[in-house]
Amino acid sequence: MKQLLGVLALSATLAAPASAQILVGQTAGFSGPVAAGVKETTDGALLYIDSVNARGGVNGQPIELVSTDDKFEPKLAAENARKLITERKVVALFLVRGTPHTQAIAPLLAEFKVPLVAPSTGAKVLHSPVHPYIFNVRATYQREAERAVRHLSLIGMERIAVLQVDDSFGADAVAGATAGFTAVNKQPVLLEKFDRSKPDFKLIAPQVAKADAQAVLLIGSGSTVAEGTKAIREAGSRAQIVTLSNNAAGGFIKQMGEYAHGTIVSQVFPYERSIASPIVKEAAELAKAKNIDAISPAMMEGYAGAKVLVEALRRAGPNPTREKITAALNGLRNFDIGGMEVSYSPTDHTGLDFADLSIIGADGRFRR
Repeated sequence: MKQLLGVLALSATLAAPASAQILVGQTAGFSGPVAAGVKETTDGALLYIDSVNARGGVNGQPIELVSTDDKFEPKLAAENARKLITERKVVALFLVRGTPHTQAIAPLLAEFKVPLVAPSTGAKVLHSPVHPYIFNVRATYQREAERAVRHLSLIGMERIAVLQVDDSFGADAVAGATAGFTAVNKQPVLLEKFDRSKPDFKLIAPQVAKADAQAVLLIGSGSTVAEGTKAIREAGSRAQIVTLSNNAAGGFIKQMGEYAHGTIVSQVFPYERSIASPIVKEAAELAKAKNIDAISPAMMEGYAGAKVLVEALRRAGPNPTREKITAALNGLRNFDIGGMEVSYSPTDHTGLDFADLSIIGADGRFRR
């Protein structure tokens, strides 16, 4: 497979297993507009998977994460998923990135009865109605967007613009923003869509300036948000830029460049530098052992997802099957992943509902 990126499931100091006995599949945009965030999220997951394999794996079996690149294209994501399921015979899918991408894969999950753990998206449609094979490990974009609008209103922002990518992710997040506007009895001064594949802000940016927006909720992928911010600044607007947790990665800060400082980014996991949080302390210690300087929010998302995945594999027994893993997940109750509890049932696959806000400091790091 040309798109196979390689496993990376063991640390550099350990030899890779000759033939991993537990295959878990991933399709995500390792190239394209979300590549930086995808790499960080996957690196976070591998921090935990590496540590588990170093201790002998799950029930004596090592885990192999087979990661494939879908270039952030939903159609390719579905093609990759089918190959992982039918050719590689993975027992589960993991950390699929993107809302339309996960939606494209959903029919395959039902067809082959394959669980998907921790999709890297907060789409409400993946929470309600409950998909029997999708197990979320993070809050929804709607919750994030609503909180962002409420916060902006609370600090005195009266003129808030919303720019959204024209796909299911954008529509989902806007639903949350709309709830936020309703709660504070306001309307956006501007609501515009842009194309996901070929965003063009030449016409939109001047509208932001003309509307005299004090803040812009920019809903899109990392490189697109950076491009949009640049256009808004060049149009003469100094509006506060706000975006969602799909951009909570160190790579996004680099993409934003000179426009990063002061950007607000919503978060769905505890502050990545707070060792008072058990899950953060644990991840930071593993990162330090690998000579990784700092943990990013994106890494925390991958790390948390990996903890849930590994627990499901453990509870599924020595010979985990797709059916056993799904049953194990549905039976997960108050599972402590490090100061945060994850619970599922056949009628609730949300997992966590934590949401917070951060701002990018002058030092190029997220602050809370």
